[in-house]
Amino acid sequence: MNNMRLVIVSGRSGSGKTISLHVLEDLGYYCVDNLPVDMLPGLVSRLQEDHPRLAVSIDARNLPSDVNLLKDVISTLRQPGLHSEIIYLDADQKSLLRRFSETRRRHPLTDEKVSLEEAIEHERTLLQPLASMADITIDTSQLTQHQLCGLVRDRVARENTSRLQLQVQSFGFKKGMPADADFIFDVRCLPNPYWQPDLRALTGQDKAVTEFLQTYPEVDDMIEDIIHFLNKWVPRFEADNRSYLTVGIGCTGGQHRSVYITERLAQRAQKLQLNVQVRHRDIA
Repeated sequence: MNNMRLVIVSGRSGSGKTISLHVLEDLGYYCVDNLPVDMLPGLVSRLQEDHPRLAVSIDARNLPSDVNLLKDVISTLRQPGLHSEIIYLDADQKSLLRRFSETRRRHPLTDEKVSLEEAIEHERTLLQPLASMADITIDTSQLTQHQLCGLVRDRVARENTSRLQLQVQSFGFKKGMPADADFIFDVRCLPNPYWQPDLRALTGQDKAVTEFLQTYPEVDDMIEDIIHFLNKWVPRFEADNRSYLTVGIGCTGGQHRSVYITERLAQRAQKLQLNVQVRHRDIA
C-alpha cells in the first residue's frame, strides 16, 4: 500500500451516510457509494497510486452473509501503509421513522410484506457485525444536517495524527444518553442552577451560571476527579492505537451543569496537552 487513507462509512438508512460522503468528497476524497464489501480490497489496490484518500459507503445490502468473510476483508485493510477507519452512523428508531416520513423515501429493505419499522430493525441486525468493528460511532438522532457535516469534518476528515482526539460532550439525560460516548459522567448530584429563576433561561456558558456553580466546592471536586481519570486513562487508550475517545457529561436538561463542567474540563484537558474538542448536544 502507498500510505492511502481509507474511510469506510456505514450505518442504517436515513442516518446520514450520503451527507457524510458528500462532505468527504468536498474535502478531496475519491468517493464510492454502496460498494459490495468483497470488492473493497481490489478497489483499494487499483486506486492507491492515483487517489491517496478514498471514502466508501457500505449498506446492509452489500454485506456478505458470512461474518468471517467480512472480518477477513476488514483485516486485510488494517495493515501498514493503509490508514483505514470505519465510521458507523446511527439514529434512534423514532428519528429514522420521522426522516423517512418527511422525505417520503422508500427504505431499501421494505416490500409488500415488510413494514418500515420492521425494515429498520432488520437493518440494525444485518449491520451489527460491521458496527462492532467501527472506530467511530456517531449518533445523528439529534443532529441537524449542518451539525453532522461539521462533526464529520472535525472527527473523520482531519489529517492523520498520532494523538488521540478527545471529544467532551454535554447532554441532558431527559433526551437520552449519547450512543457514541465511550464514558458517561453523571453530574446531576451537583447544585442545579435551574431552580434559580434568574438563571433558568441561561446556560453553563453564561457568567451568572458559572459564578453560581463556582461557589460550590463539590463542583470543583467533580471536575478534579474526572480530570484525574482522563489524565490516567487517555494515555492508555492512545497506547492501544485508539484515534478517538468521547466523554459524555450529563445533567438533567443538558443546559447548565453539564455545559459548565464540559467547558471547564476542556480548558483543563488542553493544559494537559490533550487534543480536545467540545460539543454541547442539547443547547442551540
